[in-house]
Amino acid sequence: MSSPPTFPLRLRGELDPAVSRWQWLFKWLLAIPHFVILFFLWIGFVLSTVVAGFAILFTRRYPRRIFDYNVGVLRWSWRVGFYSYSALGTDRYPPFSLADDPSYPAGLDVEYPDHLSRGLVLIKWWLLAIPQYIIVAIFTGGAWSMWGSGSNGWLYATGGGLIGLLVIFAGLALLFTGRYPRALYDLVLGLNRWVFRVIAYAALMTDTYPPFRLDSGSGEPPATASTGPAPTPLPSA
Repeated sequence: MSSPPTFPLRLRGELDPAVSRWQWLFKWLLAIPHFVILFFLWIGFVLSTVVAGFAILFTRRYPRRIFDYNVGVLRWSWRVGFYSYSALGTDRYPPFSLADDPSYPAGLDVEYPDHLSRGLVLIKWWLLAIPQYIIVAIFTGGAWSMWGSGSNGWLYATGGGLIGLLVIFAGLALLFTGRYPRALYDLVLGLNRWVFRVIAYAALMTDTYPPFRLDSGSGEPPATASTGPAPTPLPSA
């Protein structure tokens, strides 16, 4: 049986078994310094993505420094979301860094593309991604309805929509039982993974369309060889 094809963005989150019963009630306050910094980082993310779009049109390549910066913003946003109201997965305070931190229980990375389609860069972020935007708006309550808003990363980190509702249930479970239901945690991670895949696609970081598939759990699905025919890639312009 073949495994599902992998997506260039990889998101992980390891649940802290000793997460506090009550600390989640105050994480909105503790995370304020991160929210402020992320507000400005996401402004830079949007501007750098516009520059990358023009670079792709002329060279078919995403400038590596811009790519690394944008991956760093996504990584930072996910760590803050994992700590706060996108998952409540840990009480360990997120580092103030764009760089990967393998020791932190949450991480994110995106595979750098060798080249990208000139034609897709003109339509994928607004036309092709519309179905995904609708789904993501349900997951996040519209807090991340369009990537082009300079404040979207900050708003996303505060939670909302289906993800926010499930995280509230998780918080109540922690408060009264001291346990984070594992099935609920796996679902929350899958929803977050879906959201970040769409962000990466909308930010022109890949030509691979985000799958309409919920890959729940703390890590990505195993990347084993498929026994079926390889998927047909989108044509490059």
